[in-house]
Amino acid sequence: MQPQIILLKEGTDVSQGKAQLISNINACIAVVDVVRSTLGPRGMDKLVHDDKGTTISNDGATIMKLLDIVHPAAKVLVDIAKSQDSEVGDGTTTVVLLAGEFLREAKPFIEDGVHPQLIIRAFRTAVNLVVKKVKELAVSIEGKSMVEKKNLLEKCAATTLSSKLVGGEKEFFSKIVVDAVTSLGADSRLSMIGIKKVQGGTMRDSFLVNGVAFKKTFSYAGFEQQPKKFDNPKILLLNLELELKSEKENAEVRLSDPTQYQTIVDAEWNIIYEKLDKCVKSGAKIVLSRLAIGDLGTQYFADRDIFCAGRVMEEDLQRVATATGASVQTTVNNVIPDVLGQCELFEERQVGNERFNIFTGCPGGETATIVLRGGADQFIEEAERSLHDAIMIVRRALKNSNVVAGGGAIDMELSRYLRQHARTIAGKSQLFINSYAKALEVIPRQLCDNAGFDATDVLNKLRQKHALASGEGALYGVDINSGGIIDTFSNFVWEPSVVKINALTAATEAACIVLSVDETIKNPKSEAAQGEAMGGRGMGRGMGGMRGGRGGRGMRRR
Repeated sequence: MQPQIILLKEGTDVSQGKAQLISNINACIAVVDVVRSTLGPRGMDKLVHDDKGTTISNDGATIMKLLDIVHPAAKVLVDIAKSQDSEVGDGTTTVVLLAGEFLREAKPFIEDGVHPQLIIRAFRTAVNLVVKKVKELAVSIEGKSMVEKKNLLEKCAATTLSSKLVGGEKEFFSKIVVDAVTSLGADSRLSMIGIKKVQGGTMRDSFLVNGVAFKKTFSYAGFEQQPKKFDNPKILLLNLELELKSEKENAEVRLSDPTQYQTIVDAEWNIIYEKLDKCVKSGAKIVLSRLAIGDLGTQYFADRDIFCAGRVMEEDLQRVATATGASVQTTVNNVIPDVLGQCELFEERQVGNERFNIFTGCPGGETATIVLRGGADQFIEEAERSLHDAIMIVRRALKNSNVVAGGGAIDMELSRYLRQHARTIAGKSQLFINSYAKALEVIPRQLCDNAGFDATDVLNKLRQKHALASGEGALYGVDINSGGIIDTFSNFVWEPSVVKINALTAATEAACIVLSVDETIKNPKSEAAQGEAMGGRGMGRGMGGMRGGRGGRGMRRR
């Protein structure tokens, strides 16, 4: 007899073969079924409750993040949702849904004994074909006047917002989003658009500031005496404290004469007064600091008709610096005019319960702030996520100015194209490419299901329309309002082609990764580490409970 070879550590769990692959596919499909109902303008929201609080959202990436999925294969779907969110901002539910549907279509072939590599090869061929087709079908909005371009971008933003919680006010918000993004000019950094949330009021009370707006964080004595409005003020930005500081180290001062004590106290006061005096002499009318400006500094500035605000958040300070042309200073020595910023108007305004510092007419001009109003906290949070998606879409549409018809029209056209192409292929891959084409129909089907329409009926109408030899049906998608079909392109249901291309490539990659795994090895060490990480806190509590059962909070010593 051959001696037994022990290769892996005792307790290692190995599962392999067809059963393992089908188990991974089932796990992915289970995840997809969670987010499936959130797709489209009639999609439902999910309420996720965890130790951090309650989140209501229908954004695929947000839900996937909050679900805290532990299955290793299903985690691939979380990653593609995150990548879609960071790359294009929208289409996160679409990408998860497509990946799940590709796997669902591949499952019967795997069960029938087809080698996964054959399916993977066919899927990769299919994705190359559809990406090429999307580029062909895309319509460019380049070369149009700014007014026309803004109008087209608003349509793109409205399409994105229609599936969100703020969909009822999509025209209002799409205008705000487009104005915010176009005000950035060449600098399209996302951090240059601030979104501030203020509870109270209605959604329509939200407004856009072409400049910088931020909440007043801290108020000291003397603050009310400061002027609240300036025309063409000079602005000084600091990153230092303007208050009396207690000694950080254990400093020891030995005095031989009690009268010397007063000189030490005076020296401290002189240092702070000298700093404040230098700020005043710089000619600045507004002084902002990332660190605290104490009672003394606030009163000192108030007496000299200067406005100051301390503890301004880092990102707000950076946006003020970009907009006004100021430089953040870490010292008040040698404050030359070049480091001061300027704006046309500064005012402090009451918004709801909060005081807002608002800078407008900035020479840099490459910043904007959206102030969101609404009732419940969860509602405003979701409105912020919705606007983030719309902002990302408008930014992408400005850079890659090609759009395609939304509402499932592009998916149906790609599906028709692939089915036709599959007929030209001899061999098994004809079947696999056909199943890929069938999977693409999940988007219009799900749009119908979520709106409560008969999906079979609508899809048959769409197939018939798209099959017309004239090609006039290529732009027809689901009509969410009537439950029929409609030319979505002429009805301004648009999405940037980059969203579709990214979703198709990411979903196909995810499906191929899951299909290429034939064995899962669970190391007992990694499981123990995971258990410790998850149960560290819970265990402490549990042990406490065990002791409590014996004798109160712990056993009494005798």
